[in-house]
Amino acid sequence: MKNKKMLAMMMAGALALSSMTACGKEAEKKSDTDVDIVIGTANGSLCLAPLHIAIDNGYFEEEFAAAGVTWRVEEIDMGNIADLVASKKIDASTQLAGAMIPQIDNGLEITFTAGMHTGCTRVYTKKDSGIESVADLKGKKIGVPSLGDSSVVALKRALFDEGIGVSTDNLEVEWVVYGLTDLPLALENGAVDVVALHDPVAYNAEQEYGFKAILDLSTDEKFKDEYCCMSFVTKNLAEKNPAAASAYTRAILKASAFVQANPEEAAKIQIDNNQCSGDLEINAKLLDSYNYSPSVKAASQTIYNA
Repeated sequence: MKNKKMLAMMMAGALALSSMTACGKEAEKKSDTDVDIVIGTANGSLCLAPLHIAIDNGYFEEEFAAAGVTWRVEEIDMGNIADLVASKKIDASTQLAGAMIPQIDNGLEITFTAGMHTGCTRVYTKKDSGIESVADLKGKKIGVPSLGDSSVVALKRALFDEGIGVSTDNLEVEWVVYGLTDLPLALENGAVDVVALHDPVAYNAEQEYGFKAILDLSTDEKFKDEYCCMSFVTKNLAEKNPAAASAYTRAILKASAFVQANPEEAAKIQIDNNQCSGDLEINAKLLDSYNYSPSVKAASQTIYNA
């Protein structure tokens, strides 16, 4: 397992080099009529700001044109991203790191190339629940979007630190799966004791129901410097067309830096292009609260820690 993670880390460093070229390997297309790289994207998620900005601000066009790479964007269901990679429907995208690392351990052939931003995930309980921290979760029901969600990976690490069993042989919490947008109501109605939420659902739920956060990945000492979302390419693309993989990574790094420096403008671009709904002021505030400073080194450390 660690070997696969270390491979992802090493490739992350290699692909970040702006001088990377095909190095004598002939670039391969999917077919005679297709393109060198297909990038998976989706609308509706604030966290995908760098991906959206790379498209809207022309960073992809700029980097791919300079590298002589043909490309296109494919709108996808992010929940099926592993299947799309496995079936070779896409070559690159971005995703919650914690959700993809277990997939890598299970054989998914992708390579993380850079971190995009830190924590957009929080764990909530009701104010009168009597739960004050992760240490109080033994025997509790934890609502999550899926068992493979990045929040589960983070929570398992936090629970383990508190001496609470998270293994199959010694599981001292109960994981309960709901759709992400259904989780706040599940907590409000008492179906679960705590819920793990991603923004903007997390922020909206806190405002609507007055939930209390017991774990915030953007401020917790253990997680605050780790990336939540990261860019990736397929292993096949990294090996067969490193110029395309590198150009993709450079565009994402540029877009992440733009979001960090211009959160309000980035939020407006997303809303204007129907890539994310919501209130401009709130979206800009949330983007500003994340650390969008791109880093390959910190991305490698995130993978190692997980």
